Amino acid sequence: MEKVKVGCIGTGRRANSHLSTLATLENAEIVALCDISEERVSSAVATYGGIAYTNAEKMINETELDAVYFCLPPFAHSETEKIVAENGLHIFVEKPVTMDLEHGLSVVEATKKSGVISSVGYQGRYQNAESTLKKFLTNKTIGMVACHRWGGIAGGPEHWWRVMEKSGGMLHEQATHQIDMIRYLAGEITEVYKIDSMCINIDQENNTIPDAEVVTLQFENGAVGYITTTSALTRGGGSMRTDFILEDHIVLQLGRGNFTIVPEGVVKIEVPDTPQVSAHEAFINAIQANDQSIVKSSYADGLRSALVSICANQSAIEGRPIQIPKVP
Repeated sequence: MEKVKVGCIGTGRRANSHLSTLATLENAEIVALCDISEERVSSAVATYGGIAYTNAEKMINETELDAVYFCLPPFAHSETEKIVAENGLHIFVEKPVTMDLEHGLSVVEATKKSGVISSVGYQGRYQNAESTLKKFLTNKTIGMVACHRWGGIAGGPEHWWRVMEKSGGMLHEQATHQIDMIRYLAGEITEVYKIDSMCINIDQENNTIPDAEVVTLQFENGAVGYITTTSALTRGGGSMRTDFILEDHIVLQLGRGNFTIVPEGVVKIEVPDTPQVSAHEAFINAIQANDQSIVKSSYADGLRSALVSICANQSAIEGRPIQIPKVP
């Protein structure tokens, strides 16, 4: 089978993580890279190969491509994703996929009409531990989910991350990993209610994101839950964990790639040590097989995760619970 020809829009730090994995795949070829920074894209081309562009439309029109990666900050997602999908090119979009429902729905519609493969980089879904827990929790009753993601502020005073209108804050831009895993393991979230505050990071230059967020969750299956985030731990001490309160009066505690059952020993869960498939391998293999099911997070599914935090942020502004819209 011929190699999948890949272009990438955005060549920043996160893009390099994707590109370094893509470069190792025998069935993929990086043929073009694009970034608004000529210096960044030239450096990336020197490392990974391909043709350098500073204009995405020009790259798409001039290069023979099968798939396009969009490695962009939340605020930078644009109509280009819809246009690329409409033109029959497969898309891999960095999470969170959008800050706007209408934009997200337009991309979903484009992928469905054109029949292209879509993927979002929620790598946690491909880990052995999480995949094993997905099977373990099937048909089990979950009563509550309790989650936290606590850390500091990414980047310096000029970084887009600390601007609420550009990143969506800690909940949307970083805790999206936890939100997606909660949905993956516990089912769909139907309603959110968020309160937030900024009491500690008032000394941080150009910072407009809340330094504390508390979000309550209502699940489709009747379970309840909450997520707390903070970006106030600028001197260290960050942590993250998600607890699932289950039938049989047990707790499943999920950390970063590992888990614990409380009380210890009441349930035995064997995690295979087989090699893990990356989100990139799954995406490229799905393109070659023309099989969307190989991908564990399609664009539509990634939009469902993004909507949890989009609606939570809306809830904090309006001071009321928000129902999460359905994604077709």
